[in-house]
Formats: sequence, C-alpha cells, structure tokens
Amino acid sequence: MVKELERRGLRFVRYADDVAVYVRTSEAAERVMRSLGRFITGRLRLSVNEEKSSAGRPWHSKYLGFRITRLIGKTRACIHPDSVKRLRRKVRELTARDRGRSLGAVVFELNGLLRGWAEYFRPGLRETLAKELDHWIRRRLRAYLWTLWKLPRTKVRNLAERGVAHGWAVAVGNTRKGAWRLSKNGTVCAALPDDWFTRSAGVVPLASFCQ
Repeated sequence: MVKELERRGLRFVRYADDVAVYVRTSEAAERVMRSLGRFITGRLRLSVNEEKSSAGRPWHSKYLGFRITRLIGKTRACIHPDSVKRLRRKVRELTARDRGRSLGAVVFELNGLLRGWAEYFRPGLRETLAKELDHWIRRRLRAYLWTLWKLPRTKVRNLAERGVAHGWAVAVGNTRKGAWRLSKNGTVCAALPDDWFTRSAGVVPLASFCQ
C-alpha cells in the first residue's frame, strides 16, 4: 500500500492499517478515494471500512485523535474536539461526587489519565486549551472535596483553617447550594485556589506539557 501511494506521488500519513491521504481539491479527494478503494479490494484483496472512509477538509477529519488545521499562517496538528470530549468524560467519571474515595486516591487515578493523554497529544496541545482544561479539572476537584467534607461544621472548620473569615466560613459552610455551584464561589475558591490542587494535592497540570 505504501509503495502504491509513493508511486502515485501522494502525500499521506499511515499508522498500522489507517491511512490519511492529502490532496488539493475535493474532486481530487473523491477520485483518489475511489481509486484507492479499487486498489485495496482488487489488487490487495482486502476490505475497506466504509464507516471510517470519507473525503473532507483536513480540519474536519480526525486521524488518530488529531486534526490538521492552519493557525497563524502555518499548518499545524491540533487535538480533535472529539478527543477533548472523551477526556472530559473520563475526568467526570473519576471525579464523580458519589464515588466516596479520598481526594488522594482520586488524584492518583486522575494523574495517570492526564499524563497519558498529555504525552500522546503533546504535539497538538496548545497552552490555551491546556489552561482551560486545568481550570475545569480543578473546579471538578473543588466540588468533589466540598462533597467529601459533608457536614456543615466540617466545611466551616476547613474554610476557617484555610484563611476564610469566620463569618464567611459559617455563611458558606451552612449554605444549601450544591457542590458544583459552590465550586466557583469566591469564598470556596479563595480557600481552595487552582494552584492549591497542584501545589498541595499534587494534580498534574496539563499546561506543563505544552511545547
């Protein structure tokens, strides 16, 4: 297959049995897809996965979790939105507030996920996306920790120990607002700022993997 693509002078990327071919026009893309399909089924006697095969703009297509786009006049590999959605879904599962595990146990699992994801997608990981995800992950953890504290008196004590004035600690610690809403509350964020989760809880920041 590779030799055939090279013989035709096509630009392509291949990994195992997945291949992405890049041409200049949509007409050329349709033509190449049809001719390669005939070559694969006829000459190589292999089947083509019709569901995964398509012709389209490179910034719309996904290959191994990446997409190709143009940024600031340069062609770049970026992370496909579907890959980001999958990461968010896995983070939600690990930080689900009904798990009942300690924060340390959750962070241990989370760090394994974040390291693996960031190392794989490092070539396409941009600082803007990394910081956005880091902030969202820490908000998830803030809500998780708030749920772990359970009782109002525990919440009041922990807020006070983290420098919150007594009056504010009592007011926020006794509120009936939900954990997710409180995860962006100014008092709770002051007690548990984003950098606390990196510095004290040991959460791996995705921004540290940006090139």
